Amino acid sequence: MFIQTESTPNPATLKFLPGQTVLDAGTADFPAAEAAGQSPLAQRLFAVNGVTGVFFGTDFVTVTKADAVEWDHIKPALLGAIMEHFQSGEPVMAGDTQPASGHAEHTGEDGEIVGQIKELLDIRVRPAVAQDGGDITFHGFERGVVYLHMQGACAGCPSSTLTLKMGIENLLRHYIPEVTEVRPVAV
Repeated sequence: MFIQTESTPNPATLKFLPGQTVLDAGTADFPAAEAAGQSPLAQRLFAVNGVTGVFFGTDFVTVTKADAVEWDHIKPALLGAIMEHFQSGEPVMAGDTQPASGHAEHTGEDGEIVGQIKELLDIRVRPAVAQDGGDITFHGFERGVVYLHMQGACAGCPSSTLTLKMGIENLLRHYIPEVTEVRPVAV
């Protein structure tokens, strides 16, 4: 088994491509070891000293490390954990746990606008940020402000504010005049 690695715009996050499906659909975000209970793979990765976050996409795994830890020191252990997991035949997600589809539900009078926001995010934004090892999902819309949740390599990335303001906000404002601002939200 050959696992490729790619750097991401976030220097604390590395993207691993195992060459096979990680999740059939959706994403799974584990911002702390306590959240990894439903994933044997995430548990293995958090067992490596210095890992602070794990994120799964359809064909990749991103791992975030503590600032004081060097990639040269933990990368071999992470590659070993990923290889060991896929060779073991264990599932990535245990039991009936389903990966998240992404966007939060929205009920209310702005349903049509929210539908347009989600569609633009799915078509124009999410594929691009998945290339960088992360995901951005809809969290809410209130009085012209779109609230987005950043995951994986996007969470804590130094360029995430620029991506939100200059990229996503401008895109949404261009296509949907009701949008006035985009803000990140921590879940």
